[in-house]
Amino acid sequence: MQNTTLPPYSHGGDIWNHPAAVDFSANLHPLGMPPEVAEALRASVEAAVNYPDPFCTQLRRAIAHGQGVEAEEVICGAGAADLIYRLCLTLRPQNALVTAPTFSEYAQALALTGCTPRRFLLHPENQFDLGEDFLDALTPELNMVFLCTPNNPTGRCVPLPLLRRIADRCEAIGAHLVLDECFIHLTDCPSALELLRDHPHLFLLRAFTKTYAIPGLRLGYGLSIDGDLLSALYDAGPPWAVSTAALTAGLAACACTHWAERGRALLREERPRLVRALRALGLTVWEGEANYLLFCAGCTDLRERLLKKDILIRACAGYAGLGPDYYRVCVRTGPENERLLYALKEVL
Repeated sequence: MQNTTLPPYSHGGDIWNHPAAVDFSANLHPLGMPPEVAEALRASVEAAVNYPDPFCTQLRRAIAHGQGVEAEEVICGAGAADLIYRLCLTLRPQNALVTAPTFSEYAQALALTGCTPRRFLLHPENQFDLGEDFLDALTPELNMVFLCTPNNPTGRCVPLPLLRRIADRCEAIGAHLVLDECFIHLTDCPSALELLRDHPHLFLLRAFTKTYAIPGLRLGYGLSIDGDLLSALYDAGPPWAVSTAALTAGLAACACTHWAERGRALLREERPRLVRALRALGLTVWEGEANYLLFCAGCTDLRERLLKKDILIRACAGYAGLGPDYYRVCVRTGPENERLLYALKEVL
C-alpha cells in the first residue's frame, strides 16, 4: 500500500505532534471554557443519537439576539475556516487582496479556486498597522478582500473610521469584503457590526473558538445582509456541518454574556505586564491589542528550546511577511505567564 504524505500543519495548538504541559501557541480565552458550556456539553451526550439541525435555527436566533441582527442574516459553520472556504468556493474570485502577515487560510482557500491573491505588506516599523495607503490598493479589478481585525498574528486592530472607508471603497468597486473579527470580543477595539446594514458586500466572520475556548468543537458564524450569498453558502458545504455538541455549546455560550468581559479584564492586566517582561529579556515585541503577542527573538530554534521545558509556542516563519525568528504567544493567566518567562530566561 502506498504511503500518503500529509501536508505540513501550519497553525497553533498542535499538541498531538508537539506535546507540552502548557500551550502558548493557541490563542484562546485565558480562563478557558465557561463552566456553563462544559456542563451543557456533558448533558448533551444523549442528543447525539439524532441528526443536528442543518440550519442551526436556535443558535442563529441566539446569535442574532446578541448581535442585534436578524436570524436570516446569520450563517453557522464548522469553525470560521469552514466559512472562509465556502466563501471562496461560492464566489470564485479571480482577483483578491490579503495583507501580509495574516491568517494563512485566506490564501489557501483562494488557491483552491485558482486565485493567487495580491499581498499588501504590513511593516514592523509601523507596528504592522494598516494605514490609509491600503485604500490605494483597492483597485477596480478586485473581486474579494480579506482583512483580519485584530490581525493574526500581529494583534493589531484596524480603526473603525478606516474600516468604514475600506467598506465604502469595496462597495464602490463591487468587491466582497470579508472582515475576520474572530478575536474582537477579547479586545477593547470596536467591531464593524454597525457597518453591516449599509454594506451588502460586507461579510463579518466570527467564531466561538477563541472567546469560549472550544476549538475542538469547530463552531463559527458569519453575518451578512446578502440573503442570496448566505443561501449559496449553505449549498457550498455538507448539510450537517455543525454537530449537535457544537450547537449545544454555542447556545450555552450565547447565554454567558459575562465571559468575554472577564477575559478582557484579565488581559488588560496581563498583556502589558507580559510585554514589559519579554522586552526586558531583550526580545522585540509588538504591542498587540488582542490575547496574543508577536515578537522577534533573533534565533530560529526558540520553539524547540521551549518544548524541552514543556512549553509550546507558535513559530511564525510560515506567515508571509515574517522571518524565521518571529514567534507568537498567547496571553494566559499570571502564573502561566510567569512559567513562560522563567523558561525563556533559561533558554535564551
